[in-house]
Amino acid sequence: MRKCFFGIVLCLPVIAWAQGEHIDIARFSRGDLNGWQTKVFAGETHYFLENSNGQIALRADSSAAASGRYREVSVDLNKTPILNWMWKVDGILTGNDERTRKGDDYPARVYVVFSGGAMFWRTRAINYVWSNNQPIGSGWPNAFTERAHMIAIESGADRAGQWVRERRDVRVDYRRAFGEEPGHVDAVAIMTDTDNTGLVATAWYGDIWFTHR
Repeated sequence: MRKCFFGIVLCLPVIAWAQGEHIDIARFSRGDLNGWQTKVFAGETHYFLENSNGQIALRADSSAAASGRYREVSVDLNKTPILNWMWKVDGILTGNDERTRKGDDYPARVYVVFSGGAMFWRTRAINYVWSNNQPIGSGWPNAFTERAHMIAIESGADRAGQWVRERRDVRVDYRRAFGEEPGHVDAVAIMTDTDNTGLVATAWYGDIWFTHR
């Protein structure tokens, strides 16, 4: 099933927690779920706060289901282009070709959504995913729509069970994916999904924030 979070930013975006050149998107480590909403695609992935290895995080359990959490924000990538986050997976999905519709599932993914404003048909998204076997750093169009671009940030099970900190220059990634300058970020979403493969996955999401560098 198509899982692109398009059409979720039709109202005025909420301003994220900001302090200088640091913009907090998710503060799960503080037990804070303020502003996070649910989007159900097929079945329901269960999300709840949990202490994992001494860190409070948002746990996601998915069994042949796909639903995500998203937060409407307003982020100027000219000021804070670097997306930072922490995540952990219990294991990877195996046997699925993620470039096909039947295999478009991931134990963990972080979306950055760009709205086209009045031109809603131009809404686009970058998906940072924990891949089954795609090479780290590789990118490809989503199997359901070319308006969503996938980037493998982690691949395979070598780091499963470990907290991993990531950072990406979203502005650079958007230019490479779509060949033009990005507008404002209008939403950030997370999702653990297994509806196409019918498999089971568990992941934990830590804090998410934007920085200048």
